Amino acid sequence: MQDETHSELTMKVSRETIVDLLPLYSAGEASPQTRALVEEYLQHDADLMSQFDGDGVKRLAAFSASETALPSNLELRSFQRTRHLLRWQRRVYGLAIALSIASLGGVGYIQEGHPVFHFFFHYYPQFFVPCASLAVSCWINYFVLGWRLRSTNF
Repeated sequence: MQDETHSELTMKVSRETIVDLLPLYSAGEASPQTRALVEEYLQHDADLMSQFDGDGVKRLAAFSASETALPSNLELRSFQRTRHLLRWQRRVYGLAIALSIASLGGVGYIQEGHPVFHFFFHYYPQFFVPCASLAVSCWINYFVLGWRLRSTNF
């Protein structure tokens, strides 16, 4: 049987793996096992130890942190942008519905005791064409705003 105190496997770790772990190690975000692994490797590799000793590790951590640092107000700006786009999408949606209904509507009146109804698209094209084209434009803008809200790279 195997000794229970030595139940962990010993494995070879490449230098590139340790170099990849150095920013985590120097930032203090590595687990205790990873810290022990990096420290053990640095004890056996004097060249790597001299390259990243002390300030070198700190410079590496500062460089990686500054490269990926996000603005402090990014969440607020993202929230405000989303709220603004949603507000515009609601407005455009309401306008698209109203213009669609208006372009399909018409004028009704009573003539000689009988109700008469004239559709815009047949009897009043001067009202139908602008109303329908504005409705189509609003629908296009509504779907574009929806796409922009789902997009992550805008």
